Amino acid sequence: MRKRAIVALGGNALIKKDQDGTIYEQFENTREISKSIVKMIKEGWSVVITHGNGPQVGAILLQNDLARDVTPPMPLGICVAESEGLIGYMIQQCMSNALKKEDINKPVVALITQVIVDEDDPSFSNPTKPIGPYYNEDEAKEALEEGYQITQQPDGWRIVVPSPDPKSIVEGDIIKKMLEDDIVVIASGGGGMPVIEKEGWGLDGLEAVIDKDLASERLAEAIDAELLLILTNVEKVCLNFNTRNEKQLDKISLDELKKYYEDGQFPPGSMGPKILAAIRFIESGGKKVIISYVDKAWDAFKEKTGTIITK
Repeated sequence: MRKRAIVALGGNALIKKDQDGTIYEQFENTREISKSIVKMIKEGWSVVITHGNGPQVGAILLQNDLARDVTPPMPLGICVAESEGLIGYMIQQCMSNALKKEDINKPVVALITQVIVDEDDPSFSNPTKPIGPYYNEDEAKEALEEGYQITQQPDGWRIVVPSPDPKSIVEGDIIKKMLEDDIVVIASGGGGMPVIEKEGWGLDGLEAVIDKDLASERLAEAIDAELLLILTNVEKVCLNFNTRNEKQLDKISLDELKKYYEDGQFPPGSMGPKILAAIRFIESGGKKVIISYVDKAWDAFKEKTGTIITK
């Protein structure tokens, strides 16, 4: 049986710093990362690709807002699904083309993914995840009147929404079966769509977003992955980040990492979810987590760079 890996692409992996975020730029960035993933496949790995959606869903929400007098705005859950579809399309096409160039006959499928959360998750009473565009004070007051919760940030005001902890992946068994059929799968985009199970009803969506790395870890458990490769905008995880005492982590054990996590080294708004995902993955039986810069994906996979976490 081929070894299984989750490759988790950060939302900013497809839109680089100082880019406008045009679809042409996003396609070019996707083509580049696809080359590294194809190399992994050539080395005998079955791969599921997950991805963030921060910039893309922000753009969709802004379009919603500007066109509200012309067409009814869509709720957040629908916007997440829309972003999962458009990013999935880009990755699906770029991966298919990259595989074809290497004479690899392998189908690629992008799957809209639902993620079970707890209806009583504390985030629903304390929303903290900023989404969408920045507003001035007058616009923020309007959003408050419409029932949104707002937070002030250095560049303006933003809507905040709940970000519940993912519990399981609804389509986990389907994705595992597709891997057994030698299909490359793109799933859990933007963390997937948060849903709850209602008695006598079934699944019901919620107005919330799920952290992509925590959802990727739940999916890694569902498919019995050996490797979780998290690609982001830094080459290595750092202690004392952005201080004089900053120190990069190369190889580190689960116990060491947990100690640093419990000491508050990794804030919730930055590296925290990635580290929590790494801890959960190793504790659930995964063999290795690598966290590194998206442009160095292949070197990270070969353990030439990045932070490598093992039991």
